[in-house]
Amino acid sequence: MTVYAMLDSPLGELLLVGEESDTATGGTALRSLSVPGQKGGVTVQDGWREDSEAFAEIIRQLGSYFDGELTRFDIEYTTSGTPFQQQVWKALEGIEHGTTLAYAQVADRAGIPRSSSRAVGTAIGANPLLVVRPCHRVLGSSGALTGYAGGLERKRQLLDLENVRQAL
Repeated sequence: MTVYAMLDSPLGELLLVGEESDTATGGTALRSLSVPGQKGGVTVQDGWREDSEAFAEIIRQLGSYFDGELTRFDIEYTTSGTPFQQQVWKALEGIEHGTTLAYAQVADRAGIPRSSSRAVGTAIGANPLLVVRPCHRVLGSSGALTGYAGGLERKRQLLDLENVRQAL
């Protein structure tokens, strides 16, 4: 069963979507975290059930992150994507809080030729887990804010939250 919750945040209202777990531990694996107006963002569908309690731990961690107390998420999530996207997304997960990389550096970390930086950018843009999988930590080669599905102002907000003052 697909469940969802809405969460007020400094970025606007976040939509959390997940699948109820059938395991004995219960909980919900996060499938998507999106913001209003997000390019390619998810919207609530008929048949989904609203259940904030199912996301209690994720909501707690997001609150701690936005309060400046949490620097790394420890949540269960599940996403589908191509093998290439999965490879790029794994590289994103290794970008530490408060640091940034250029697209070419993400390609290097993913074991992808730098000549594929544009494809890397496309995979990053398809990241369904904004904030949690830190695509906001990827900048243009000049250090400029570029491409963020949630909008460049939100990207700036997240980098400011993480005290990123100097680009690359």
